[in-house]
Amino acid sequence: MNSDLIDLLPKGPAAWSYGLAAVAFVVFAVRLAIGWRGGLRSTVLVATVTVSALWALAAMAFAAEGEVWAWVATRIADGIRIAGWLLFVMLVLTDRTRGKVAPWRAVPRWLAALLPVLVLGAMFLPLTVPLSPASPARGEMVFAASLGLAVLGLALAEQLYRHTPDHFRWAVKPLAFALAGMFGYDLVIYSDALLFRQLDPDLWAARGIVNALVIPLIAIATARNTAWTIDLHVSRGVVFHSTALLASGLYLLAAAAGGYWVRYFGGSWGKVLQTGFLFAMVMFLGLVVFSATFRSRLRVFIGKHFFSYRYDYREEWLKFTQTLASHNPHQSIHESCVKALGALVESSAGALWVRHEGSFRQVAHTGSGIPATPALEAADGPFAQFLARTGWVIDLHEHAQHPERYESLAVPEWLASVHEAWLVVPLPSGAELVGFAVLGKPRTPLAVDWEVRDVLKTASRQAASYLAQIEATEALLEARKFDAFNRMSAFVVHDLKNLVAQLSLMLKNAERHRHNPEFQKDMLETVANVVDRMGNLMLQLRTGTTPIEKPRAVDLGEVVRRVERTKRVERGALSVDVVPNVHAFGHEDRLEHVIGHLVQNALDATREKGGVSVRVYSDGGNAVVEVSDDGVGMTPEFVRERLFKPFQTTKEHGMGIGVYESFQYVTGLGGRMLVDSTPGTGTKVRVLLPQRESGAGEMPLKEVA
Repeated sequence: MNSDLIDLLPKGPAAWSYGLAAVAFVVFAVRLAIGWRGGLRSTVLVATVTVSALWALAAMAFAAEGEVWAWVATRIADGIRIAGWLLFVMLVLTDRTRGKVAPWRAVPRWLAALLPVLVLGAMFLPLTVPLSPASPARGEMVFAASLGLAVLGLALAEQLYRHTPDHFRWAVKPLAFALAGMFGYDLVIYSDALLFRQLDPDLWAARGIVNALVIPLIAIATARNTAWTIDLHVSRGVVFHSTALLASGLYLLAAAAGGYWVRYFGGSWGKVLQTGFLFAMVMFLGLVVFSATFRSRLRVFIGKHFFSYRYDYREEWLKFTQTLASHNPHQSIHESCVKALGALVESSAGALWVRHEGSFRQVAHTGSGIPATPALEAADGPFAQFLARTGWVIDLHEHAQHPERYESLAVPEWLASVHEAWLVVPLPSGAELVGFAVLGKPRTPLAVDWEVRDVLKTASRQAASYLAQIEATEALLEARKFDAFNRMSAFVVHDLKNLVAQLSLMLKNAERHRHNPEFQKDMLETVANVVDRMGNLMLQLRTGTTPIEKPRAVDLGEVVRRVERTKRVERGALSVDVVPNVHAFGHEDRLEHVIGHLVQNALDATREKGGVSVRVYSDGGNAVVEVSDDGVGMTPEFVRERLFKPFQTTKEHGMGIGVYESFQYVTGLGGRMLVDSTPGTGTKVRVLLPQRESGAGEMPLKEVA
């Protein structure tokens, strides 16, 4: 009798059908076993899915080899798994009715009483089911028992759905549909077999695929019912791609059937028509799959019919944050904000208005639905005040039909004229309205319910905080630029003060020494130096405090000699001791400024006849410039805590900038400035710079103040 079945059975399709079912049930069983936490319902579910996997494997072996043992194993496993599904539904039904209806009373009593008989009959009456009427009595008994189990399963599925409260039907609806599909197909198979007194090989071969297709629905129901104590989560991405794949597969099957029909009835044109038909169907499928509108409609459909909530909040929040933080050189942060908000409601067009100088102006727009406009909305106007006061997401279509729902809101004319405008989303940051976004119509119809509004409100606060942070950062950068300019101006003013003092002293001595050729020579050199220094100060105002040129090897002896000639007009001869060929990396004019400032401080700190000496020498790989005086000196506390800070000075009319500027420059070159001072005794300042040989190349430039 097995030979009758195996002879008529489409072996290849049947083996693939049950092989697919076996893989699906094995994967599902493993996932359920991993999340199993104990409990009767979860134990029955895991056991039933495991037996279903064994049933599919045995059926695949029978379809491939036609062995008697495989058919026997298939029949036994089939009866056990059907009994398991029925028992699981009864347990769930008892839980849903909260014990008020016994599981045996939730279905017709005669079916409940016949359950053991039906299961045993389907399993053991004949372990070999004939396809021919060789033994019709035995075959009809098997078909009748299997048909009874199918009817019982449909009745239980109906009772499960009916006895579940309305507010909880979303949790069991996928399970009820899955069971209805599985037992409904069995009803068709065994009704046909009982009518024609033999199984239909094609219907039996497709039974594996049918059972595999109901697994996603059972998985969704398992994920929704945490009371089953099985930790199972089905992500929206999995459901989306699985549904798209399933729909594509069904579409291709329909296309194949249509192609076969065209070829069969097309006569001599059959093959040509079939080729053209299949090509058109594949092209249409490609257009649908790559259509953003189709994907949007599918996402909305899945969120509405497969899940209790429209959004997968974790995934949506990650995508929203990633879109906001994306660094696209061709897309501004304002455009990213509009796209991130629009993606939440399947809108591809939108625009953003941001507050600026007492009004809101458009700063970005995406898509073609919301055009660019120079229209301004007053920050103290009724529309902006309504958004700031309520924080409501305005559905412009709803407002047009039911304006009473939005109090006394009057939509501005410039917004009412935009026909594609759909939602107005305020962007509040604390108590302040940073801006608002106008989103265009969605790709697919989307109901603006409480969940959509809550998601948009939460996302808009995030976007508003991000925009406010960007604005605060830009303001801080601008303030830092002004601060840097003010600091640079302080340095320039300090240098100008020294130059003015130098010119004033020269003019003071000019009347007395105007006939002295040496004085005239020194005066010309001083004026030339002052002009050069003032030119450098003007350049510094344009370029900043950092020198343009890179440091080079500078002869410190030559620098000190120039300082000596400059200060000679002011105070007579200085004591200078220079070791030849001591070079250090730096900028010649800046080093002259540093040394000149230290010498000037020493001169200011000494009495009229006090001594100031300058030495240049080498010490352990460092070029050293030492400036000493026997002046008033400084306290250790002042040297330690205040000397190298800006605006700290012991002079009556000083600014406290020179030492700070010199210290910053020297340390920027990799050097050090050491100070040894005693009140009433004097001060010795040593500037240590990295020594370099004469003619050495450029030094890698650090940020030199």
